[in-house]
Amino acid sequence: MADPIHILITGGAGQVGHELQRAAWSEGVVLHAPTRDELDLTSVASIQALFEKVAFAAVINSAAWTAVDKAETEVAGAFAANAGGPALLADITRERGIPLVQVSTDYVFDGDKIEPYVESDPVAPIGIYGASKLAGEMAVRLGNPRSVVLRTAWVLSAHRANFLKTILRLAADRPALRVVADQYGCPTSAADIADALKTIVLRMIADETAPTGVYHFVNAGEAAWADLAREIFRLSAEAGGPSAQVEDIPSDQYPTPARRPKNSRLATAKLTADYGVRPRAWQSAVADVIAELNSQGARA
Repeated sequence: MADPIHILITGGAGQVGHELQRAAWSEGVVLHAPTRDELDLTSVASIQALFEKVAFAAVINSAAWTAVDKAETEVAGAFAANAGGPALLADITRERGIPLVQVSTDYVFDGDKIEPYVESDPVAPIGIYGASKLAGEMAVRLGNPRSVVLRTAWVLSAHRANFLKTILRLAADRPALRVVADQYGCPTSAADIADALKTIVLRMIADETAPTGVYHFVNAGEAAWADLAREIFRLSAEAGGPSAQVEDIPSDQYPTPARRPKNSRLATAKLTADYGVRPRAWQSAVADVIAELNSQGARA
């Protein structure tokens, strides 16, 4: 019988971390998803203590400070989580000769490009959150040569807070919602991100020559936030759930402490070429999330 393959998942309580734990892994894979109390990613001692207990074959870092607006005033906290933690993980994984896969974001770009962003496009974050995530990317890539950074965007799931769950909650009490229509991106299922991460990390464990570097993963297609809202409400209404009319508004009518990229679309051809990952349409992914939410309601 083969030895178990131990994989560390940080950020297990988040959307992607949750889906990583629910994914169908190969026989023999043992997942470890410690809580924040069990693993402090800002503490060298805490990280070392865990690695001394378990011989990990790889690490997937899905932990992050994702409070985009709050980051504008809590800079140290955002950088500690999004840059300091990845830097420490890069050091310890390099020392042990194991791969590290880091989850990152479209916010490393300024959003001014007309076409979808490719991995080689210049980075230029327009807020603290994006800057902290970019610093994390750099720490991982410089700190461990056997690393992959996977950027994604507009993450949706049936768990934790996200755009889909928020507007369905609001629609339960409001007949109409005003939604930004001049920011474009690729709505993406956390479950699909988890599957992509699984493909990458298992390949990296099995093959020391597996491709490294920066990749993009989002579901196929594109939408404005208002387009996404309409599709969510259409699917929800079909299932007998909440729905509302959507009024398109420009970004300046919905001011936030942190600026959002106007263009969050990410090209995924490089990931398909190197790892064979082919994203499905975002509409299919959204339908699955709504079906799961309805299933949860039926069981409640």
